[in-house]
Amino acid sequence: MKILEAMSELVAQLAAYEELKVDAVDLPTTACRLSDESVLATMCAFAAIANHAGRAQAVLAGVAAHRSRRENGHSGLAAVHGHASPAALIQAITGGTKADAQRQVRVGTALLDGSLTADADVPTELAVMPSAKRLPWHEPLRLALLNGRLTSAQQDAIRTGLGEPIVHGSTEPSEAVEEAWSLAAEGFIAEASSLTVEELARRARTVRDMLDPVGAEDRFARRYESRSVRRWVDADGQHHARIDFDDEMAIWVGSVLDAALRPRRGGPRFVTAEEKTAADELATDPRSNEQLEYDLLMDLIRAGSLATAPDVFGARQPGVRMIVVKDLVGPRDAFGRLLAAGHAEDGGDALPGSVIDRTLCVNGSIDVTVDRHGNPLDLGREQRLFTARQRVTLAARDGGCVWPGCQRPASYCEAHHCDHFVEHEGRTDVDRGVLLCRFHHMLLHNNGWRIRRDGMGPFVLHPPPGSGAPIVLQSKAAWKWAWDPPRPPDRTGWRAA
Repeated sequence: MKILEAMSELVAQLAAYEELKVDAVDLPTTACRLSDESVLATMCAFAAIANHAGRAQAVLAGVAAHRSRRENGHSGLAAVHGHASPAALIQAITGGTKADAQRQVRVGTALLDGSLTADADVPTELAVMPSAKRLPWHEPLRLALLNGRLTSAQQDAIRTGLGEPIVHGSTEPSEAVEEAWSLAAEGFIAEASSLTVEELARRARTVRDMLDPVGAEDRFARRYESRSVRRWVDADGQHHARIDFDDEMAIWVGSVLDAALRPRRGGPRFVTAEEKTAADELATDPRSNEQLEYDLLMDLIRAGSLATAPDVFGARQPGVRMIVVKDLVGPRDAFGRLLAAGHAEDGGDALPGSVIDRTLCVNGSIDVTVDRHGNPLDLGREQRLFTARQRVTLAARDGGCVWPGCQRPASYCEAHHCDHFVEHEGRTDVDRGVLLCRFHHMLLHNNGWRIRRDGMGPFVLHPPPGSGAPIVLQSKAAWKWAWDPPRPPDRTGWRAA
């Protein structure tokens, strides 16, 4: 369907709601009269219109950028209208942020790439490639955006996160390397509807580091060299500080703060009486989360090595688990550094081989054995609750709360028995359990949801009867690509023979 026809149909659907047929100043009052179902339906319709408009805006931004290219000088479109760059022109028109304008230009330029004909007034590098040559690795992203499967923000997050295929020591990536990047892009397109834009960008960066461990080491080194603390005092005498973290310390500090504030942020309910007392005290503390974080950091600095860990952190000790897929550990570079990528258990942030080596030296390792589909081994029904070791395997497999759209990390989650322990004589096995955050765990038990699994197939979330279709649950673990690589779809229509 043509884009304007699709938008017209959506507008016609919205016209059926009398509450929307008012002046803008009256809309807040009349919209409150909509039923719950109508609120959701109209929100979806407006979102669809916005996505259509966003695609059109991105394409036009690409055209504006093309007509404002450097070789056009002062006769370029942006310059003629008094702007130094296409992004400045877009920002002036939309009234948005500089970052939004720059993203529109990036996405629009990518959309035009491969769409402009060779006889048009375009630079050679923007002309369509001959049919005998393969199309760019990011062609699936371009078509997914134009077909409405991705928003411009999602497309930009994936494309920017994955970066460009690189073969170190070679001028151009091979077809096999570009195929790997293209498959990764297709995998993210399939998952985009269940992930936030921020999560898409983070996972794309993680997969890039898995595909390019040499580059991961270089990127880690650059971020490490950029670590810094800057302090200043403003005109009112308020002292400020800015910290630029290296990767390891960012994860460690995050773990410290999470350990202290987890009760406020929806941590697990199954805790000891002592832990519950401490959590209740924290919940009623009048300080904001930001003030609590500040006070904790100051306590750490002041106490240093003189304080015992429970004095500072309470019952929940901070720590960072790193997961490394053994079979993907590669050789070493000229400096003796391991060519591999590890991942933090919470969040999946990638860490390079040099960090893996040092962590193994200092802390040792725990082996978690899984089958070719990522399913850990059974550990039996001897006890009611999942053990600490089982939770490690669940965290490695699930990567956090498996509920669609939830981004709670593994350390905030509880282990859920898919087969009720008493009612169904369910086993306390990792292949019959999943991680759920406290909110979704309670929602599932209280509202009639069920999670089922047929043998060793996927976990499937079943809504209450009459509330919708079952949903296949996806692992949130970034390293799942090691056992569940994206499968190439039918490329008819975009991949040249």
